[in-house]
Parts: sequence; C-alpha cells; structure tokens
Amino acid sequence: MPVYKNEKAGSWFCKFYYTDWTGNRKQKKKEGFKTKKEAQEFEREFLSKAHASCDMSFGSLVELYMEDCKHRLKPTTYSNKQFLINTKLLPFFRDMPINTITPATIRKWQNELLADPKGYSQTYLKTVNNQASAIFNFAVKYYRLEKNPCRLAGSMGKKHADEMEIWTVEEFNRFIQAVADKPPSVVIFNLLFWTGMRSGELLALTADDFDFEAHTVSISKNYARHKKEDLILPPKTPKSKRIITLPPFLSDMVRKYSTSIYVTDPSGRLFGQTKSYLLHEMIRGCKLSGVKRIRVHDLRHSHASFLIEKGFSPLLIADRLGHENIETTLQTYSHLYPNKHSEVSALIEEVHSAFSKAQRG
Repeated sequence: MPVYKNEKAGSWFCKFYYTDWTGNRKQKKKEGFKTKKEAQEFEREFLSKAHASCDMSFGSLVELYMEDCKHRLKPTTYSNKQFLINTKLLPFFRDMPINTITPATIRKWQNELLADPKGYSQTYLKTVNNQASAIFNFAVKYYRLEKNPCRLAGSMGKKHADEMEIWTVEEFNRFIQAVADKPPSVVIFNLLFWTGMRSGELLALTADDFDFEAHTVSISKNYARHKKEDLILPPKTPKSKRIITLPPFLSDMVRKYSTSIYVTDPSGRLFGQTKSYLLHEMIRGCKLSGVKRIRVHDLRHSHASFLIEKGFSPLLIADRLGHENIETTLQTYSHLYPNKHSEVSALIEEVHSAFSKAQRG
C-alpha cells in the first residue's frame, strides 16, 4: 500500500487504482492525512469495500448498508434507522472487522444493552437486535460474510410487550378535561382515542377527508416531519387505507372545529400541529389530571382495549385499526382478551347434563 508525503503541507496522501463493482478500473486519490498510518488505513478500507471484502470494518459495512437503504426507504424511516445505528450499534462495533464479530461478541453487546441504566423496553431491544441482524444479513448476501453472528447469538427483547399502558374511558375523560383550554387538543385527542388512528394519520387529515353526513373519515395518507420540513407520505401499509365510522358526537365536534378555524383550503392539513405538540400536550394533560402517563401511540391501544372489552370481533378491530391482517391484531392484543376456558367447560357440562337427563327419560 504505497502512500506519499506532501512535504510542503506536512501531510500524507494515498493514490491507487481499483476495480469498481461494474468492472471498470479507476484511480482514487485522497489527501490530508496527518499520519502515514491513517493514509494506509483509508486505502485498506476503501479497497475492502470496493472489492466486497468481508474483512472491512463494521463502520464501513454500515456506510454501504445505509447507501442501499437510502433509495428504498421513506426519509423519516431512513433517519430513524440512522439514529438507532449511530447510537446503539456503531459505538460498540464500529472498528471491528465484520468477519471477526462472533456470536460471543454479539452476546456481550446484548448484555451491555440489557444492563443499561436507561432500562430499554423489551420491544425496543427487539427492534435494536433486529437491526443488527439485518446489517449482518446484508453482509452475508452481498459481501460474502460466511454467517450472521446474530442468528447464533440468539434474540433479545420481545416483539410484543407483555403489558401495554392503556387508559380507561374514565381516565381519558379526566385527561380531556385537563386540556380543554386548547380546542385543537380536545379534537385531536378525542379522534385518537375514539378511532384508534395513528398520530401520523391524524396529522395528515384534511377537511375533505371527513364526510359529516355519513359520519366517516377516510384515512389515505401519513404525516411526517423530516429536517424541519412537513411531509405527506403514503400510508404505512396498503391496509392502512380505510374508512372509519365516527360516533355522531365526534363527527359533529370535528365539523364545528373545522368551521371555527375558517378552513380556506379543504385539501390542506386540518391540524397544523406536529408530533412534538402531541407529546407536549400529553405530558401537560397527565400532570394536570393526575392520570398515569402513557405514550400518544397508547391511545391506539386504549381504543383497541375498549373494543375488546365491548365484545367486538378481532376482524372488525383489525379493519378499524388498519392492521395488515388479523394475526397482527391477535398477536398484539391477545393478552387483553378474556379467558373463556371456564365458560367453555361450563357449557360442555350443561350440554352433557341435558343429554344425560334426556336419556334417562
């Protein structure tokens, strides 16, 4: 690896040829290194990536992985992925050659996260672990890494939390009274609690999405904010596109609100707030009302819990929430369904007794 010193500038540079992934031979020059070792290391890493070598560092692999993701993900999804990798993966793995990362290395990383005083939720730990595994799968598929060490190390966290924080109707009403001084908050949180829509779906709503005669709202898009820019994006999944029936009181509430703010563009956002506003109001309302603090997303879970308690079918709940399939609903909320085994046993006993009595005449 020949590198050269710029005597005038007192720095080092490297200049070399390489063959890119298309088979074309190219020259690469990089200047400004403080030491000879830094220049040599840059050349080694560059050639490792160019030749798809599995002895590249984890940090270099992440650069390739994120470049691939950039063209396939929504901007907000990409930013969230980048933040997770930068904060939870790179501090531990950055300089390790990927072919030296073993299941034991993964296990050590997992244990550090499990012992973190911040106390990450089981679902978040699962998300972090899945991200690490996805990066190694990328290396296996495209860069000749022999195996994914995450698979052998075992999983971490749980896909669905055993318990989720939800509000009862009584708790929600106490909260709403606490934020009643802000009309937008009253309408927004009533919509979230009584429809189960996602916050991004709500913030993308326009006046045109509501049919106040039929008492329905059409969900067809999603709001996100990326680099201080408001974005209106396609819905999360195909099934997220749906029409939700509203109770008349809620339909009337939205109609009066849209009239009060003098909507000039029916196709513009009805709620100009951001997710930060929702979070701030959630915290404020919980403090003022004394109800337990939950996440904004937990209002969606609270709605599902309410429907389950009232005996509605999983199929209806899946349609109302915009789940991709009924399995998602059952996996997420199975622990909320009442245990009916004793009722089944009692019914069988009743049928058997009636049959026996009929036989005896």
